[in-house]
Amino acid sequence: MTHSPEATAVVPGRFVTFEGIDGAGKSTHINAFVDTLRQGLASVGRSVVATREPGGTPLGEALRKLVLDEPMDLETEALLMFAGRREHLAKVIEPALARGDWVVSDRFTDATFAYQGGGRGLSRDKLAILEQWVQGTRQPDLTILFDLDPAIAAARLAGARAPDKFERESAAFFTRVRDEYLRRAKAAPERFVVIDAAQSIEAIAGQLAGVFARLSVPGHGPR
Repeated sequence: MTHSPEATAVVPGRFVTFEGIDGAGKSTHINAFVDTLRQGLASVGRSVVATREPGGTPLGEALRKLVLDEPMDLETEALLMFAGRREHLAKVIEPALARGDWVVSDRFTDATFAYQGGGRGLSRDKLAILEQWVQGTRQPDLTILFDLDPAIAAARLAGARAPDKFERESAAFFTRVRDEYLRRAKAAPERFVVIDAAQSIEAIAGQLAGVFARLSVPGHGPR
């Protein structure tokens, strides 16, 4: 018996990103989010790809080290971010979505607008040109933004590890980064869920549990 293309077509996966300033706490929750997502999707035969930016591919990880540790011209920094993103999209994100898998990424393009744009002052117009060139219409289906006062974030990071060049930036820098994140969220409310990252870990976990209903994850829909 033959099957029509419609009958055998794979339904594309979903693309979820986690964003927030350094110290906002997203890394504390992303692994649990991925684990819960995997449990829900296993029943329908879907996989979850957990990845990150900068990084996500061998080339992306090499660029990550350069971007996080080496001093460079601002436009060079932005170009390297988008070069890594192009590789990430081509080698990881788009193939996974085409297979019907889900992708959860620790940062994506919103971070570039926030850090290189808001924080460092690179023109939004230049970033928008790179965004269109590198990813076309591809945007996350959902972005979870951990929002936190930079002073609280800095206190959380103090002494945790050797800081990279971004983590060594001033409070004023992180205020600009935060403001740009919130501007992006306001411009695309259908895509963003903003989490008050000053809440307890338990409260945030409860809020994230509600996100699964929004994503229509099997076994986690509205009761």
